[in-house]
Amino acid sequence: QVRLVETGGGLVQTGGSLRLSCAVSGRSFSNFAVGWFRQAPGKEREFVTAIAIKWSSGTTYYTDSVKGRFTVSRDNAKSTVYLQMNSLKPEDTAIYYCATHRDGSYYYSVNYDYWGQGIQVTVSS
Repeated sequence: QVRLVETGGGLVQTGGSLRLSCAVSGRSFSNFAVGWFRQAPGKEREFVTAIAIKWSSGTTYYTDSVKGRFTVSRDNAKSTVYLQMNSLKPEDTAIYYCATHRDGSYYYSVNYDYWGQGIQVTVSS
């Protein structure tokens, strides 16, 4: 059974930083890409970032609103993906989810098959 567990969320002030972790178990970690999505209250789930499988040289993808502030990385030995979030803004407040990519575009949630339970990130102004 594939399981994803997010940790590292919390409350931070504007301009602060947080690092989220996504631990994956039950699946050969190096064979798929992992994405991060977020969902703010009253809004649809949106793509944040994704990191491709190793033979794509760990290529990363970001939504425009987080470029230059967020960095995604993966540690295949630990079966964990990290999301380093710097210069946080109130509009980054959301529940953050990690998910394993199945096929197709990285930008659409329907192309992901297994999801974590989500973790709250709150940025105060």
